[in-house]
Amino acid sequence: MPQLFTPRADANLRTAVVVVTAILALGSAGVWAFARSPAATGQYRAPAQPVPFAHPLHVNGLRIECEYCHAGVRRSASAGLPPTSACVPCHKDATLRTRMFAPVAASLSSGRPIVWRRVTSVADFVFFNHAAHVGAGVSCQRCHGPVDRMLVVYQAAPLTMEWCLQCHRAQGARDEVRRLTACTTCHR
Repeated sequence: MPQLFTPRADANLRTAVVVVTAILALGSAGVWAFARSPAATGQYRAPAQPVPFAHPLHVNGLRIECEYCHAGVRRSASAGLPPTSACVPCHKDATLRTRMFAPVAASLSSGRPIVWRRVTSVADFVFFNHAAHVGAGVSCQRCHGPVDRMLVVYQAAPLTMEWCLQCHRAQGARDEVRRLTACTTCHR
């Protein structure tokens, strides 16, 4: 029986299979690497805020506790942001008339809250509960980084599933780890 394909065609087919396999492997590795990079996770992202808020001044200098502004952190899923009225007692009327405080003054006169831009976020399909984490003794700095030293707040951690699971696995006894790493703990 005569040969159906030439030896050259067989070599070309083998080369094509190797090249396609390599492209698929490199493409998959590239997608995997990108999904964990700061460009995809938002790590180190520092969105511009409507009012420059100096955390080092307020936290270290004035000794204002995080919970004064983020009052929901112990009782709800969201840490929350302060109402504009929480900012005003310390800032005099003259300060509120400056350009820097214009959004604060506008918020006071209109009754609408200041529209802060989210810095730290997880994917929409992930349920995260601040109260559960704070209640379990997880410090704010564990996820948010040294906010008390940040002149401009940025997302300090990648907040990927892998990053969260590492922390959950590091906690407590075997039964607790099993509960903390179950899919339904975060994906509801």
